[in-house]
Amino acid sequence: MSDKKFATAVNCMDGRVQIPVIEWLKREYNVDYVDSVTEPGPNKIIAEIKSGPTIESIKNRIGISVNKHHSQLIAIVGHFDCAGNPVDKDKQLIQIFTAINAINSWGFKAEVIGLWVDENWNVTRVK
Repeated sequence: MSDKKFATAVNCMDGRVQIPVIEWLKREYNVDYVDSVTEPGPNKIIAEIKSGPTIESIKNRIGISVNKHHSQLIAIVGHFDCAGNPVDKDKQLIQIFTAINAINSWGFKAEVIGLWVDENWNVTRVK
């Protein structure tokens, strides 16, 4: 693998959020590439589903990014107007924080952050 830096975005499959998240991660974390792990409403899936094939698939794909591409950052994303997770921002933010804790418990050697994409497709880190 080259000396290029990777990050991992666990993002919604919604095409409207892909480019803003990738551009934000590249700019804010000075990475060259962003591996995408997409599901409809991934913050909800990770926050609410404790085990099963979907969670195992997400873990496996994050593992490839971290272990093979040496990604040192994992971002879990929620966004405005999500068809896969049609709840308000406050509920999604709670899910993002719960998902951060879940991903941290999986033992990857990477920082885990949460991102919110608003109605104007602006990305912000949630704290």
